[in-house]
Amino acid sequence: MSMFKRKRLFVSFIVLVLVLMSTYTIYHQYYIDDGGVQSYGLKKFGSYNELKTFIKNNIDASRSWFGIYGFPVSVGVRDVFGVTVPAAASAEASPKYSQTNIQVAGVDEPDVVKTEGSYIYYVRGGANYNSGVNELVIVKAYPPEDMKIVSRIFWADNSVPLGIFVNKHRLTVFLSSSNFRSFTVGQSEYYYPITTRIEVYDLIHMENPKLVRNVTLDGYYLNSRMIEDYVYTVTTSPIYYIKEEIILPSIYVNEEGGSIDPKEVYYADTPDISYSFTTIIALNIFNDQEPITKKTVLTGAASNMYMSVNNIYLAITKYNFVKENAPTSSEETFIYRISVDGKNINFEAEGSVPGHVLNQFSMDEHNGYFRIATTVGYPWFRVSSESNNVYVLDMNLKVVGKLENIAKGEKIYSVRFMGDKVYLVTFKKVDPFFVIDLSDVSSPKILGWLKIPGYSDYLHPLDEEHIIGIGKETVEAEEGNFAWYQGIKLSLFEVKNVSMPKEVSKYIIGERGTDSPILRDHHALLFDGERGLMAFPVLLAFIDRSKYIGEIPPYVYGEPVWQGLYVFSVSPNAIALKGRITHLNNVAGKGIMEIDYLRFIKRALYIGDHLYTLSDEVVKVNDLNTLEEVNVLNLSK
Repeated sequence: MSMFKRKRLFVSFIVLVLVLMSTYTIYHQYYIDDGGVQSYGLKKFGSYNELKTFIKNNIDASRSWFGIYGFPVSVGVRDVFGVTVPAAASAEASPKYSQTNIQVAGVDEPDVVKTEGSYIYYVRGGANYNSGVNELVIVKAYPPEDMKIVSRIFWADNSVPLGIFVNKHRLTVFLSSSNFRSFTVGQSEYYYPITTRIEVYDLIHMENPKLVRNVTLDGYYLNSRMIEDYVYTVTTSPIYYIKEEIILPSIYVNEEGGSIDPKEVYYADTPDISYSFTTIIALNIFNDQEPITKKTVLTGAASNMYMSVNNIYLAITKYNFVKENAPTSSEETFIYRISVDGKNINFEAEGSVPGHVLNQFSMDEHNGYFRIATTVGYPWFRVSSESNNVYVLDMNLKVVGKLENIAKGEKIYSVRFMGDKVYLVTFKKVDPFFVIDLSDVSSPKILGWLKIPGYSDYLHPLDEEHIIGIGKETVEAEEGNFAWYQGIKLSLFEVKNVSMPKEVSKYIIGERGTDSPILRDHHALLFDGERGLMAFPVLLAFIDRSKYIGEIPPYVYGEPVWQGLYVFSVSPNAIALKGRITHLNNVAGKGIMEIDYLRFIKRALYIGDHLYTLSDEVVKVNDLNTLEEVNVLNLSK
């Protein structure tokens, strides 16, 4: 093996070790008990040497903690430090079409499929699928009888498409590439392990998309949003400390650029066990001559992002430990508010609250306040038993109201903020569904709750008085304070009487082992309240009862028997199955299914009165009312 390859492998190994460690998001700083609320002003480094000294001193000071708490310290850690986190012109004439399921109106989110009513833009393969296919295909989708492939975009390198935006005649693609860019330290060459690329294509000539802009950022893609002409992207780049040098990440636009300026890096003067450069950029996707706007802050690993029409909020969870022989420990989430207005992005405030957030739905902005729901405690770490909190912060990220110690011993499974209320699901053995009032920002309070079997991983509003929960049915364990999850459970909650919410309808899909991407990714949901339509992909599993004598234990997994789209009718009174669609061949719904990932339905959308389902192999069109098949297009030909 050559010396160059050994160095590349060494860097990759150290980064892998740190990635595994950062999976637990474990950080160190002196513990300060000030009621759970902290705020620190952001500063800028005066020079590269000041940045280097700050990082090195804080990391060196934190090393002893690893020895205290039993984490291995690799010899190579002195060489490399890091933390990671893992339209067409004819659109005016097209009928009504579905859009991506997003959190905030007016703030678009990337997904693997988009449509503007005439064409479908679809990522085949991608980071979360096992098909081995990585390309973007553009399909002329309407009218469905004339459906055909118009063009494809391939990537010859090892880039993986993550998601896309479509805005009028511009297509934006996000890609992740490994070992894409090299850098030199002394006489040695290394590779940056992960690079994020943003490619903007002009679609004036749909049969031949033209790449008009290419932005490359060292680091891991966290998330992005689009508001009108601008795409806002957040990346997190690990700190590389090689041969006593800090390697600053680079940003290139159309192959021109270089390392970020250390004097433009913001930081909070708080110690941490490891650092990342978190970068936010604003990109005008229509004006190819307008320079990108960028801001970089030295943080821990940014784990979640929420965006309103005016602000980006980054959530970064840290653990606080007394330095020696810690008798207690706690955790807090640092929050950064970055204002956005077109190309202008500015760090405005920084604060913190106890606990960690579940996902982007744990955060919300409403009437000049930021609301956040957190869980304190992890069952696998040296932290007290779990409890849950809701905090209200002003625009300076100072806590003005809080409701703490909700459902002690449980953790948050889903959150949905709706105006002056927040709906919260916690779980350990049963599902407490909470209705919480936030109209008095200084004094949030629980209005009512409902305890039922199961839990909801995702909450979706049907109307102001009804919430749909999608999660798992459960069976309480006979021994131990937990429950065994079973099949997918749909719940319809009525919250008209806020003091007594009730489950007015439920539907169970399959048995233990049944799964759906909607449990992890809200973009997999197709929902239209006006049509009373709800649909999402399901991998259906059932237990083979011939293998068991007597009662089947609740921990037994079923075997996959079917994959496809479940289509439901929803109303304030009930959730009812309308039908199912599959791309698999010769599936009768009984017996073990032959796994064919290329024909696993990933997404569904509608154009007019036609329902489109997409797998990596096929686009299928069905009548939206009868679900009868209309047309099929093979994407692999």
